Amino acid sequence: MKRLEGMELKIAWQQAFAQHQIHRPEAYYDRCDLENRTGKRVTLLAYADGELAGVSHLKYDSDYPFFRENGIPEINDLNVFPEYQRQGIANRIIEEFEHIARETTHRIGIGVGLYKDYGAAQRIYCRRGYIPDGHGIMYHNVPVVPGEMVRADDDLVLYLVKELGII
Repeated sequence: MKRLEGMELKIAWQQAFAQHQIHRPEAYYDRCDLENRTGKRVTLLAYADGELAGVSHLKYDSDYPFFRENGIPEINDLNVFPEYQRQGIANRIIEEFEHIARETTHRIGIGVGLYKDYGAAQRIYCRRGYIPDGHGIMYHNVPVVPGEMVRADDDLVLYLVKELGII
């Protein structure tokens, strides 16, 4: 596991995302780099056999209002590339973020999509002790109102929290 530091790791990450057809605008990488340098985010790059296997972030200033207002750091944009899935890499990333967060807080959060592609993530998070935060499902970080029509895409999310214990 390596923290994102320096241009070399940023380039490796961008190239790996492009290779796996995970599209992010250049501004995304720049924002992540800036937030890593200013302490607002920790980006971890997971390696297997010397190859980049996955990337994720711990955001101290979540875009999700409930997490932001309550000082809950958010595990964000967890990606393990298909050829490395089912090898425990996501669990190792989450474990490292829990360790990092435990130094300053007693809770950590994560959002998970609601359609089938997120099924494995939903199961991992539940097995690790993450539970719904009690605010229902969100679309673009806004509560979904009963009867409202929303699109089932990557922005339809249920946020989960985990108690980390006493700091």
